Amino acid sequence: MSAGFEPAQPEAGQRLREARLLPWSGHEGKSSYLISDARGGRLSRLADIAETTQLDMGAQLLTHAEDMLPDATETQLRFLAERLTEALRDILRVVESRERRTGGCACRP
Repeated sequence: MSAGFEPAQPEAGQRLREARLLPWSGHEGKSSYLISDARGGRLSRLADIAETTQLDMGAQLLTHAEDMLPDATETQLRFLAERLTEALRDILRVVESRERRTGGCACRP
């Protein structure tokens, strides 16, 4: 039984790529995926920008952590650990996504 939705079929000679893990979570923290053709699209470019931003933010956070660790209070350390955990989660998602798209190499797209 169809609810009036038919999945998009690729045009002749065009293949759908494997589902891309997006660098953000959906509802309830579940993974979000994008299926597109080889040309990509706006959402694919937005995902590329988000990945780059997440990697840059992680690098900046690491630099900040290295600077503050010697003199950090317990409260500051807890806050820093929470932020580093978030950054690591984001970076691991980026790596997983890139490995899927490149066949094992997490190099930049």
